[in-house]
Amino acid sequence: MRQQVLAWLADNVPASRLQHILGVEQMAIALARHYHLDEEKAARAGLMHDLAKYFKPQKLLQMAQAEGLELDPVDIANPHLLHANVSAIVAREQFGIKDEEVLQAIKNHTLGSPGMDLLSCIVFLADSLEPGRGSTTELEKLRQISWQELHKAVWKTCDYSLKYLLDSRCLIHPRTIKTRNWAMEIADRKQSNQVKSQKSKVKNCFLE
Repeated sequence: MRQQVLAWLADNVPASRLQHILGVEQMAIALARHYHLDEEKAARAGLMHDLAKYFKPQKLLQMAQAEGLELDPVDIANPHLLHANVSAIVAREQFGIKDEEVLQAIKNHTLGSPGMDLLSCIVFLADSLEPGRGSTTELEKLRQISWQELHKAVWKTCDYSLKYLLDSRCLIHPRTIKTRNWAMEIADRKQSNQVKSQKSKVKNCFLE
């Protein structure tokens, strides 16, 4: 399967993009191993996340509409954002991928999605943070967080992306904002629970 996908990618994406894809695959595998998730699923989603990256805008729109996807005005104004959803369609139709977790991870790798599972989280992070993206202080900090707490990393990576989009005066897809808010709420809840747990332990120590 992997060799088949690589051969297809060699014909459909430039070499520079293939290097990024391989970087995402490797980081997704490493994060899956770290968080005790299915490494094979992470590898497949990482390898196939950008299958439709270089499809023309009209083709992306046509395939999304044929799939019955609900399109936001931002999708229509910038069809490139649909490449994640369309990549999942190609993975299913071209390579026979039926695993819904893998397909969802492919769909969610660009904009994220509120409530997405951990596999989607790691592919989302790997797409933004694989080593080929650069080594700025901000990116290194995000990579560090990704090994510590997934939802906090998703939240902070969304913030990083939103800052770039604002600075570039680009349209912002509402799913990015919804993903950011969802991930932030979960991360804050986890931190609050940890603080309560630590206070409880300290209290118990005094009672003993």
